[in-house]
Amino acid sequence: MSIDSLPPLREVIATHELAAQKSLGQNFLLDLNLTAKIARMAGDLKDCDVLEIGPGPGGLTRGLLAEGARRVLAIEKDPRCMPVMAEISAAYPGRLQAINGDALDVNPLEYLTPPIKIAANLPYNVGTELLVRWLTPPEWPPFWVSLTLMFQREVAQRIVATPGSKAYGRLALLAQWRADPKIVLDLPPEAFSPPPKVNSAVVHLTALPEPRFEADAGTLNRVVAAAFNQRRKMLRSALKSLDPAIEDHLNAVGIKPTERAEQVGLEEFCALARSLHKP
Repeated sequence: MSIDSLPPLREVIATHELAAQKSLGQNFLLDLNLTAKIARMAGDLKDCDVLEIGPGPGGLTRGLLAEGARRVLAIEKDPRCMPVMAEISAAYPGRLQAINGDALDVNPLEYLTPPIKIAANLPYNVGTELLVRWLTPPEWPPFWVSLTLMFQREVAQRIVATPGSKAYGRLALLAQWRADPKIVLDLPPEAFSPPPKVNSAVVHLTALPEPRFEADAGTLNRVVAAAFNQRRKMLRSALKSLDPAIEDHLNAVGIKPTERAEQVGLEEFCALARSLHKP
């Protein structure tokens, strides 16, 4: 089944000789019904611009446009994919702009008009770095309304993890402090070409108008990084470099100095950040 007048993705890949390159973290989704389903998980797109990273042969790009995205900005590092983007652009006049470049270097606000949503089958090798950037802008709320992103399932589980679990760590705290993250779709390796060695999952994150708990972003980030960089240590040891009187701060906010990072919730970490913050 096709969602538009363009050829099936296998044909697109064969025509343009788009064998996936491991060096670019490429694993292509070939089922247009599936890419349209992912696009729908981003919510109503009719009055939104959408940023897509790593469109590859354009399966999700076509899904986003077919689902009514006002405009799509697709940033693709692989120059082989640009003729495909041109074909999609011709089928959806005036609604797709494709840039051949590195998503880490492009400022999407030069091309997009709010409200903006981000939807992407992220390349495995830059997915986490991009997510952390989007979650830690200088000001909040961010330029995006929501993120609908494909990750390795292990990374997806780290984003939604709760205290006490092995997956719980810095990524969960960054995501849950300022957004509402949910795993909305699981995908097996055989959904991709080539099949990766791991399962994948789509995570949808909705930006909160303000963080769940008050804290200085820089201080919270330092506290969380120090705590989880030595997650086997008690907090009184792991956080000693932040303040010689760390035990007093921990006791003041109701955290036992003998606790380990994975036992402490977001609200408690925010309270500790407030206690340690020096304007």
